[in-house]
Formats: sequence, C-alpha cells, structure tokens
Amino acid sequence: SSSHYTRSKFQRPPLRTSIQQFSSLNRLPLRKTKLLSVKYGYLSHRNFWVARLASRLLKLRYLVLGSAVGGGYTAKKTYDQWKEMLPDLSDYKWIVPDFIWELDEHIDLEKLSKALPDAEDLAKLLPDFDKIGESLSSLKGFFSPGENNFSVSDKEKIDQLQEELLHTQLKYQRILERLEKENKELRKLVLQKDDKGIHQRKLKKSLIDMYSEVLDILSDYDASYNTQDHLPRVVVVGDQSAGKTSVLEMIAQARIFPRGSGEMMTRSPVKVTLSEGPHHVALFKDSSREFDLTKEEDLAALRNEIEIRMRKSVKEGCTVSAETISLNVKGPGLQRMVLVDLPGVISTVTSGMAPDTKDTIFSISKAYMQNPNAIILCIQERSIVTDFMDLAEKNVASPNRIQQIIEGKLFPMKALGYFAVVTGKGNNAESIESIKDYEEEFFQNSKLLKTCMLKAHQVTTRNLSLAVSDCFWKMVRESVEQQADAFKATRFNLETEWKNNYPQLRELDRNELFEKAKNEILDEVISLSQVTPKHWEEILQKTLWERVSTHVIENIYLPAAQTTNSGTFNTTVDIKLKQWTDKQLPNKAVEVAWETLQEEFSHFMTEKKGKEHDDIFDKLKQAVKEESIKRHKWNERAEDSLRVIQHNALEDRSISDKQQWDAAIHFMEDTLQSRLKDTESVIEDMVGPDWKKRWLYWVGRTKEQNIRNETKNELEKMIKCNEDHAAYLANDEVTTVRKNLEAKGVAVDPCLIKDTWHQVYRRHFLRTALSHCNLCRRGFYYYQRHFVDSELECNDVVLFWRIQRMLAITANTLRQQLTNTEVRRLEKNVKEVLEDFAEDSDKKVKLLTGKRVQLAEDLSE
Repeated sequence: SSSHYTRSKFQRPPLRTSIQQFSSLNRLPLRKTKLLSVKYGYLSHRNFWVARLASRLLKLRYLVLGSAVGGGYTAKKTYDQWKEMLPDLSDYKWIVPDFIWELDEHIDLEKLSKALPDAEDLAKLLPDFDKIGESLSSLKGFFSPGENNFSVSDKEKIDQLQEELLHTQLKYQRILERLEKENKELRKLVLQKDDKGIHQRKLKKSLIDMYSEVLDILSDYDASYNTQDHLPRVVVVGDQSAGKTSVLEMIAQARIFPRGSGEMMTRSPVKVTLSEGPHHVALFKDSSREFDLTKEEDLAALRNEIEIRMRKSVKEGCTVSAETISLNVKGPGLQRMVLVDLPGVISTVTSGMAPDTKDTIFSISKAYMQNPNAIILCIQERSIVTDFMDLAEKNVASPNRIQQIIEGKLFPMKALGYFAVVTGKGNNAESIESIKDYEEEFFQNSKLLKTCMLKAHQVTTRNLSLAVSDCFWKMVRESVEQQADAFKATRFNLETEWKNNYPQLRELDRNELFEKAKNEILDEVISLSQVTPKHWEEILQKTLWERVSTHVIENIYLPAAQTTNSGTFNTTVDIKLKQWTDKQLPNKAVEVAWETLQEEFSHFMTEKKGKEHDDIFDKLKQAVKEESIKRHKWNERAEDSLRVIQHNALEDRSISDKQQWDAAIHFMEDTLQSRLKDTESVIEDMVGPDWKKRWLYWVGRTKEQNIRNETKNELEKMIKCNEDHAAYLANDEVTTVRKNLEAKGVAVDPCLIKDTWHQVYRRHFLRTALSHCNLCRRGFYYYQRHFVDSELECNDVVLFWRIQRMLAITANTLRQQLTNTEVRRLEKNVKEVLEDFAEDSDKKVKLLTGKRVQLAEDLSE
C-alpha cells in the first residue's frame, strides 16, 4: 500500500525524460515522462508508477501556467478547469514540491486575467481539456491501493493516454516556441527602455562582460597558459570545414565569420563573448565601432575586419597565429557565455601553407583544451549520420543506430552530452532565421522524435546553446574563487621574494620603469640646453684645432717657413689658406660640431649619478641616444654660411694690441711643443731606447732599431753641416748617406733613409721654430711700426694669430647654431623616439631586462 512507502524509507528515483524545454524568463524545465511498459504481476510497483504519473501531470499543469505567465498567455478560467479535473493527490504530496501547492497564493490571477487575451483566443492555443479530463477520470480507478493486477482494458487506456500525452507534448512544444519568440521581443523592449536611461544613471557592467575582460587580461598576460589559468571557456574545436562557423553563427544569431570555399578562414583564435542587449550588435574590445548585425553592409564589414585582423596577427612565413581576437556580440535572447573558436584541425598540409601549420594548430588547440575547466564543444559534420536519419525517416534503416549515436554509444567519448543540429542546406546566403525555421521544421516532422528514439532536448541549436550556457555558468561559479585563491597565493610568494631582494625599492613594472626612465632622459636633454656658451666654444675650438693642426703645420706653415723672404711667406700662406677654406675647413668644422653635440649628449645620458644611479636604464638610454642621433640631420646650409665667415676671418692680418700678440705667441708655442713631443716620441720608437733606459731598465734595441739609429745619426750630421737645409733630401744626398752607412757595415734601403729624414728634419724644424718664437716675444714693437729685421721677421706669429682668430669665430658660430637650432631638434628627436618606444612592447622587453624587472612585471600582472 502507499502507507508502506514512508518518506524515510523511500528514495525518490531519478526521472527519465524525453524532452526538456527552457524559457529565458523563468529558466524552468518543462519535462514530459516517457511512460514505461509495465508487466503484469508487478504489484509492488503499481503505486509508484501511479504516483509518478500523477506528479508529472501536476507539474504539467504548473508549467502550462508558468509559461503563460512568462509569455503572457493564461487565464483564471484555465486554472480553475485544470484544478477541478485533477484527482485528489494528497497522499502523494511528498513527491511534488511545496511551492507548487502554494502557487495560487503568490500569483494574482485576477490581475493577470485583465491584462491578457480573451479566453476564446487562448482556447485556440490550449489542448482539448474535455478529452484530457476523460482520460484523467479514467485514471481515478488506478489509485485504489487494493487492486493487484491491471486488466487488458486498463492497459489499452494507458496506451491511449500515452499517445494523447505525446500529442499534447508536441503541441505544447510549438506553443512554447511561439511564446519564446514573443518573449524575446518583450525582453528587447524592456532592454531598450533601460538603454534609454543609460546616461541618466551609472550602470554596472554585466557579469559576462567583466568575466570576458578578465579572460582578455589573462590572455594578454600569457597566451600559453603557463599561469595556470583554469577559468572556464567554451572551446570550439573541429576539423576544417566541419561546420564550426555555422554552429557558432547559429548561437550568435548572425553570420559574423568570414567564409571561404574549402579555404582555411579561421587563422587565429577568436574569443566571442555573447551577452544580452537591446540591439543586435558586435564590437571589438579595442574599438568603439559598433556593427549592426541586422544590416547586411555592417555584417560584411565585420567579416572583412575579422579577416584583416587574422591576417595581421599571422607572422611572415606562418599560416596561423596564437594571438586571440576578442569580439563581443550583444542581442536580445542571446545566451551569456564566452566561446573561443579555434582554427580547424587539418590532416594534411596543402600548398600555400607553412610546413608547421598542422603542428601549430594542434599546439594551439592543446593549450586551450588542457584547461581542466574548458567546456569543449566538438563540432563534427557527419554526412553518414544525416543519411542514417533520412533512411530512418523512411523506415529503411534501423532507427536504433541513430539513438546509439545521440546517446554516445556508437562513438563512445567522455562527453557531457550529444546534440543533433541542422545548420542549413549548404547555402552560405541563407539567413539565420530561415535556417532556424528549417531546423525546427526538420525536427518537428521527424518520426524519430515522435517515436522518442530522439530526445527533444538533444536536438536544435537553441537547446545546444541553453545547455552549454548552463554548463558554462555552473563551472564559472565553481572555479572563479579557486582561481582567485591560486593567484593570491602566487602574488604572496612574489611579494615575499621582492621584499627579500629589493626591500628599499618600489615595485615598478616595465611600463612604470619606462615612464621613470623617460622622465630622466628628458631631464638630461634639458640639461644639454643649459650648457654655457663658454663651455661650448672652448670644446669646439679645442676639438677643431686637434683635427686641423696637422694640416696647418704640414701643408701651410712648413712650406711657407722654408721661403727666404716675407713676401713669399705671406703669398704661400694666403694661397694655402684659401684652398683650405674652400674645400676642407667648413666641412671639418661641421663634423666637429655634430660630434661635439653627440659627445655632450652621451655624457649627460650615461653619466653616473653616484648612489642614485640606476643601471637598469643603461640599455634603454643607450638605445634612445643611438636612435635619436641616427634620426638627426645637420642643417646643410650651415656649411655654406660658415665658409664665408671663415674666409673673412682669415683675411685679417692686423694684430691690434700686445695682448693679442702674446696670445698668438702662446698658441704657437703650445702647438709647436705638442708637435715636437709627438715627433720625439716617434723617433724614440724608431731608434729604440737611449743609453739611460738601456742601463736602468735592462732593455735593448732590435736589429731594425739599430739600423734606424745609425741612419738618424748620419742624417743629424748632415743637418749640423747645413741648418737651413730644405725639407726634402736630394737623390745624391740619399746615395751619400747610404754609402756612408755601408762603410760602417749597415745596409740601408733608400726608402728607410727618406722616412727617417722626415722625422729628423721635423724635429729640427720645430726646435728652430720654437727658438724663433721666443725671439718674437719682443717683436710686437717692430711689427706695429713695420720695422724690417731679419731676426725678428714674425710672419709665422701673424699666421698663428689668424688661425687662432678663425677658430674662435668658427667656434662661436657653431655654438650659436647648436644652442639655437640643433639642441632643440635633437630634443624633438628624443621625444619622438621615446613615443615610438612606448608603443613598442617588444622594444621595452628587450631594453628593460633583469630579474628585478621580471619580478615586478609578474607582481603587476
């Protein structure tokens, strides 16, 4: 009896259902029981079967009412009819949830009946209650606990009732689909009303949008998932051209993906965030443009943009990329979830593909699928299955095979479920609405569904979308806190490591360090503009003279000094100076100025700042310096104007006062002494150490140095005999020297004699010039009064004064150009380089390196 099965002893069995429908408003499952065939003689199971049937009928009553409330189709009259027809099930109240019995206490049916359609209109949608009432009346006799067996007529009634209930199920399915469409429109209107007030109040981001942003951050952080990112995603995988795109477009309710005839179109992962919104639109995470998915021109533009982004993400020489493209799709009735569409798996690399394409696709897919919380939506196109369904419909093939496929028995995998969907007739031009209508018509007319060989909740893209969305959010709830705890633990470890290694420093990641370095560099460039004019002129004048002094001594002063009279000296000097200023000097001066600017810039950029100096910026500063200098172009007009200034400066020959004369003497002496020191150093290297160094440091001369020394001694004898000797040896003099050396047993080459003579004569000439320079210290009086004295002929002093004055004027001109033009242009270049580096993540990673940077970067991310 029923009293025998108490609540404590009887466990409610799992319910086997053949159809499961969902409403986007109440999200309550509508289920209809597939009646099991009952064998005679099963007395102990009779009461359970009746209770289960009664509970299903009662639940059907509730969900008809629930759907009417959600969609707007019910009336109090309908409720009263159903209430009167139902038998007394008080003994089985434990099977039915309490809130069902109290439903009429929480719903104002009078108020609803006024706002909803008339009963006559509703009656057209509802089943024949009279027939169902008769069927229910026939069941009253089944609830008597005293009967032990079913009669044949009772079994026939049960079979008839089963058929009627199946008919009712299919009819209600069509009603619910219609209500769902109307519900979608109602929700769209509600969302549009909320959307209009978006500027009047600050709205929080939706949960799915926030979750999607988290996934974007994690994807940017580490695309290879080395961070143990285990947050759920719906990962869509399948063979190339297996219909992945079509299924996703059905879920998104728009044709958003590029299409190709057999060509690989998905070249990188595409993360699609689906969410509900008043308008059917799509937008990229890094763009503000909205694509209206109800307009064909916007759909074409969206597909083109996705294709462009994919091709840009693919590096040269590759076919696919691991870089994720992030897309948001909003619209009324869309199920909220995050899907990642991966490139289709291929079995063979075809022409035009990179050799590693197959392995790369496998690696990308594996990285996403290894996430333990990934929901893998495997799309497989099977024409064989379609053929089976067609044959099964015609009763040619066994329908059991279709059932085995959908139940996962024919292709056994550890799957959460299998779904059969129809994504069109193979025409890319079909609209989403037409495909949905075709899919619904296909399954509604399916004999397999009518005979319960297929379960209604395992067919259509809509049911697939609902099931995946429910699974997605269930896994999100279970995994988000765990993932957050894992990241907190990682951050704690990183913070501990930072405190142990860098207790005195702030945690600055790579971008923050770049901003700090940028400010330091700009400060250093400003310091460059604050260099004093005197400093610029001293450096420029000194550097320029170092560059040109050899030319002045060798090619101007020395040839002119060998002349015998003052007129010839000045004529030679003027000719040489004009040639020099016309061809070499202006260009050399500009080179010096540009190099001086670079050296000063480098000095400020690389100068160690004591304990405050941070060598972590050295590579970055060096790169900024080099790139800025590379981009800098000196003003070409400066050389022409400088030529005129230098020529005019060298034209002046009049020394106006004793101070200028003494300055010229001092300049001349410094130059000659410097050259004499260099010459003596060269001679010492040629002939080897003198007798003091040989005795004190125990060093000796080489064979070549001995030959050079003997040659030098022979040439010095020649100069002593003729102190006014010319700068060059005659051929007969070379022969004489060679023979004298051979007489001493020293074999000498004529080239060696001339080379040695050049240094010996230079030393003699510089010593003589210095001696003459000392005599000219008191020569200003004679120069000023144009007295002629062969001992005080100081034309060389005037030459050095002209050179010195030209250097001063040149340095002043270059300094003005530097401070007024070039420093500012260089500062502009530095700013441009810093801006370019700021946008180049790879450049920053390359230039800001080290354990400290990586640790701060890990902490920040």
